[in-house]
Amino acid sequence: MKFHDSQWLQSTPGRDPPQRGMGLENWMFQCTGFPATLPTSIQIVNISSAIFDRSAPDLASCPDESLPEFAFIGRSNVGKSSLLNMLSGRRDLARVSKTPGFTKLINIFTMNKTWRLVDLPGYGFAHLARKDKSQFNRAVSDYLQHRPNLYCVFALIDSGLPPQTMDLEFVEWLASNSVPFVLVFTKTDLVKPTAAQMNIKTFTDAISGWCENLPEIFTCSATTGQGRRELLGVITEAMP
Repeated sequence: MKFHDSQWLQSTPGRDPPQRGMGLENWMFQCTGFPATLPTSIQIVNISSAIFDRSAPDLASCPDESLPEFAFIGRSNVGKSSLLNMLSGRRDLARVSKTPGFTKLINIFTMNKTWRLVDLPGYGFAHLARKDKSQFNRAVSDYLQHRPNLYCVFALIDSGLPPQTMDLEFVEWLASNSVPFVLVFTKTDLVKPTAAQMNIKTFTDAISGWCENLPEIFTCSATTGQGRRELLGVITEAMP
């Protein structure tokens, strides 16, 4: 079962994924040197400015490729907007909605005038018409496969749930298309540690057959701020 065969996202047959330079595919995806626990010597990026750039309906509408980009994506209701607000230190960077799947465009923010944070639409929301869903799928797959300045994808997973089919399919799709990514298990403040650990282990066991080496794994809570330093550390280390 592959993600590009599912209803949520389809890849472009016959097109190779972009070459991303600096060995980041191996560094992030194959885990050749970035520890899940950051050494204290790493200076974490300080976010002094966050400016909304645009909402792009497709890859062609995205800004120029001059700045490195870090994209966040996850199943609907995974807590993505709250996480982005926590990372940026701003309450209203990303709109938090009670309606799952509210984000339907590629929302791009310029951070510190040196890199971009990309808020991708959540996959799996039920209230989008089939015609629009197809367009959404194409826009996200095109961005992930063919954006040369995409440095890393933060794939968000709800730590309180056992492995969900859509999450597994999406991670398999990332791996099969050589997209550099890390896994971020969210909402740890709402889950007992033993339950979260079990869900994470079950998830990693499920994807181990697709990955030569498991991707880096992080946990976070938008409520307590846990994990903020580690996630910003990924961006710090990846910056050119």
